[in-house]
Amino acid sequence: MSFLLPKLTCKREVDQAIKSVAEKVLVLRFGRDNDVVCLQLDDILAKTAHDLSKMAVIYLVDVNKVPVYTQYFDISYIPSTVFFFNGQHMKVDYGSPDHTKFVGSFKTKQDFIDLIEVIYRGAMHGKLIVRSPIDPNNIPKYDLLYQGI
Repeated sequence: MSFLLPKLTCKREVDQAIKSVAEKVLVLRFGRDNDVVCLQLDDILAKTAHDLSKMAVIYLVDVNKVPVYTQYFDISYIPSTVFFFNGQHMKVDYGSPDHTKFVGSFKTKQDFIDLIEVIYRGAMHGKLIVRSPIDPNNIPKYDLLYQGI
């Protein structure tokens, strides 16, 4: 399903998307087009893109083509999804050690829709971090590679 969503293929395109998407949540999915979990996530993103078109813009970013952002956001597990609003990085408290990105795939379309709605509403009220509405059992568990540094 990754062919249904627009792709950003270089740093300049990612920079432009971050700067130009206004009054909507910018969703950047970092991953690879041929990864099984990325394809599952892309399916959810593609199916919800139209429903969320008034609140969000979704792009796919290949981790190998934009290494500067892969390193900047510490993308060590794929897929990882990063959110912005009006050029500002939006953080989400998932109850995990990392608030900067969502790691893995969403279990359901509704989980993703609920998250975008919470980020959008929080951002419209000036918040830079929001609490995740997703059931903690539906959030993938992982260990930080650099924990305690």
